[in-house]
Amino acid sequence: METTDDLLDERSLSKLRWRCRRGLLENDLLIEKFFLRYEATLSVRQAKGLNDLMDLSDNDLLDLLLRRKEPDQLSDVLALESASTSEALEVLSMLRPGAPAP
Repeated sequence: METTDDLLDERSLSKLRWRCRRGLLENDLLIEKFFLRYEATLSVRQAKGLNDLMDLSDNDLLDLLLRRKEPDQLSDVLALESASTSEALEVLSMLRPGAPAP
């Protein structure tokens, strides 16, 4: 049985990478850095958080990544919910430039 702390399997990781493709180059660059840094240690829980963040619009995601906004400052209710899950908050701290090394 899979737990949220289990590492993501290769197939799930591949699907997640595809899901994370974005329309804004800036988002893509930050997400690619995230994968280069964390893909070998990405857990099921963290994948859920990343999926939650991918529900956001490109502009909302970029605002969060660049710390122009915090999740509780998003005006769209669904975006606020997606960005405020405990999993999304954990991954957001990993995605932001200057995040501590794993």
